[in-house]
This record gives sequence, C-alpha cells and structure tokens, in this order.
Amino acid sequence: MTPPRRQRRYPRHEPPPPPKPGKQGEAKNPERLYVVAGADEDGARAALDLVTLIVARADPPPSATPEQAALLRLCTAPLSVAELSAYLNLPFSAMTVLITELLTAELVQARAPIVRQAVPDRSLLEAVMHGLQRL
Repeated sequence: MTPPRRQRRYPRHEPPPPPKPGKQGEAKNPERLYVVAGADEDGARAALDLVTLIVARADPPPSATPEQAALLRLCTAPLSVAELSAYLNLPFSAMTVLITELLTAELVQARAPIVRQAVPDRSLLEAVMHGLQRL
C-alpha cells in the first residue's frame, strides 16, 4: 500500500493570496518600542516580575499616552504584568517602562501576587488518603 501523494495547496500557475489586512481594514504598522515606552532618562525601573499584580488608582489623565490610558482602563481589576503585556501586545521590557512611569505618577499600584500555601499539612493528606481507601 502506498501513501497518498501530497497535493500543493496553490497550483504553480496561481500565486498565493495576499495577506489579509488588519482589523480596521489597513495593514498593521507597529510603532517602535522606544516611541511607545517614551524616553527612559534615568534608566531606573520598578522591580516587577511577570506575576506582579497592577491595579489602577485613578482614571487616565488627558495627558496620558494611548498605551498608558489603555493600561489604566484594563487595570480596574488586578491584572498581572504578563496579562497586560499580552493584552497590549507589548514586550515585558516596554511594559516595565510604562508601569514605572505610572507608578511614579501614583496612577497605579503594584502588589505582590497572592501566594497560597505551597504544601498542605501532611496529616490532612493522610486523612484524605485513609478516607479514600475506606471507600
């Protein structure tokens, strides 16, 4: 028995279809990250990691950049830096610059994530195990 032959998705005489435009009907033109993040004069950044929770303390001011305003609107409920980075399609390095600017302006608050107890009590695990064995 011979395997079936693979067929070309597009015949040789036809070129592949052009890429589809962006959501608003135009091609996506990403901004340079230094334009989005702004000038980082002193180089100081807040100590953030991917699971740090960010919460907005105020509405976006009129002087806020579009990225800062979007970040403040998203942070009405606590969101991690990783979630914000994914929602805004920005890398972690640009997010740290944006969040540092908002932290210094006291527009957001950074909180440590809620950590649950790593390992449950051994006696509790043994009691559950014995209860399951009795079934």
